[in-house]
Amino acid sequence: MNFLAVQTQSLASHGNDMSFLKLFLDADIVVQSIMAGLFVASIWGWMIIFEKYFALRKIRKENDLFERVFWSGESLDELYQQLTQRKNHSTAAIFVSAMREWKRSVNSQGKGFLPGVQMRVQKAMDVTLTREVERLENRLMFLATVGSTAPFVGLFGTVWGIMSSFQAIANTKNTSLAVVAPGIAEALFATALGLMAAIPAVIFYNKFSHEVSRHAMRMETFSDEFTTILSRQADMRNSG
Repeated sequence: MNFLAVQTQSLASHGNDMSFLKLFLDADIVVQSIMAGLFVASIWGWMIIFEKYFALRKIRKENDLFERVFWSGESLDELYQQLTQRKNHSTAAIFVSAMREWKRSVNSQGKGFLPGVQMRVQKAMDVTLTREVERLENRLMFLATVGSTAPFVGLFGTVWGIMSSFQAIANTKNTSLAVVAPGIAEALFATALGLMAAIPAVIFYNKFSHEVSRHAMRMETFSDEFTTILSRQADMRNSG
C-alpha cells in the first residue's frame, strides 16, 4: 500500500509538471521559438478569421439590400446620387463606377452617338470588380500559408525536441520513463501547436475562398446585366 501511494504521488507530481507553461519553459530555445511563433500565428489567424467572417456577412447584407433597391424600379440617377454620398463596396461600387463613366461620356458627347461608351463602362466595372475581389481576398493568403506550413514547423520542433531528449538520455545514461517522458512531451507539444494553428486556418480559408468566389460571380453577373441596361439606354439616345 505504501508503494502504491508513493507511485500515485509521483505520477501526480509529474502530471503537474506537464502543464503547458512548464512544457514551454523547460523546452529548448529552438523549440521555444517555434512554439512562440506558432502561438502568435494561431492568434493572428483567429483575428483574421473573425474579421473576415463579419466583413463578408456585412457585404452579403449590403449586396442584398442594394440589389433589392436596384431592381425595385427606382430611378438610376436617384440611386446614383444616394450612393455617391457614402463609401460603397462590392456590387454598389461597381454600379457607381459604371454610372460615373456613363455620365462622363454622355456629358462629353451630348445627345449624339456615343462612340466606345459601352467599352469604357465595361472597363470601369472590370477595374472596380478586380479591386473589390482583391479587397475581399486580403489576408486570406496568411491563412493559406499557416494552414500549409504550421504542421511542418511544429513537426520540425518535435524532431528537434526528440533529438535533444536523446542527447539528454545519452548524457545521463538513464532511459527511465521519468527521464524520457518530459522531453518527448515538450517535443510533441510543438506538433500540437502546429495543428492547432493549421486546422482552423485551413477550414476557414476554404470557407472564405468559396464565399469570395460567390461574391465575385455575383458581381460579374450584375456587371453583365447592367452593361445590357446601359447599352439599351445608349441605343435609345442614338435613335432619339
